[in-house]
Amino acid sequence: MANEAMPCPCDLGDKLEYGGQGQEIQIEHIKVYVVKPSSASNKAVIVIQDIFGWQLPNTRYMADMLASNGYIAICPDFFVGKEPWNPTDDWSTFQQWLEDRKPTNIKKEVDAVLRFLKDQCGAKQIGAVGFCWGGVAVHYLSLQYPELKAVVSLYGIIREREDRYELKSPTLFIFAENDAVIPLDQVSALEKSLQEKCPVDYQVKMFQGQTHGFVHRKREDINPTDKPSIQEARTDMFNWLAKYM
Repeated sequence: MANEAMPCPCDLGDKLEYGGQGQEIQIEHIKVYVVKPSSASNKAVIVIQDIFGWQLPNTRYMADMLASNGYIAICPDFFVGKEPWNPTDDWSTFQQWLEDRKPTNIKKEVDAVLRFLKDQCGAKQIGAVGFCWGGVAVHYLSLQYPELKAVVSLYGIIREREDRYELKSPTLFIFAENDAVIPLDQVSALEKSLQEKCPVDYQVKMFQGQTHGFVHRKREDINPTDKPSIQEARTDMFNWLAKYM
């Protein structure tokens, strides 16, 4: 399948149970969800949504978690008002839906977010974290924005760009062993090519027994056997950000 993102069987549990600790505001042409830490910080993380959109409680839960760890967290509407994917939609129409929501076509939005973080929030160090569609998007950012101090891509791979291994920002890739979206051979190929071509620090980590979407699953206890992996992956994310920011 020739595409930059694929159907995402992410967990949508607790959709109505989590309102978030931040606020929605308008910056330039897009809406964003912003949450700030309890004490002043000059470190910010752009949080990029999966196909279910910027208002998904699971993603806001992760943004709030970043804020509780001392980062200004901002989750923009990278679909710019277009409808997110709905779990009841017909998967046969997914590629058509994706046409005007490509995760590698977000420069205008990213530039607006960076201006806001620098000019309005006083951010001096900025990173990015993305899930699924957002994992592909932050992989793209790591190729295009060397000013980003750290990038964490969770279950997302750019498949088509020739320069996709020439990262400009230190990047952590997190994958799930039993991911129906990203076959293991694609992860192996990514790691091999990064070893040959990547000029900056990177890490590729696979979590055994896990499925697509496991890290930003809000209900960590829905399957107790998954919780250690969820917590380990989140710790890896925070450690990577702290190492470079």
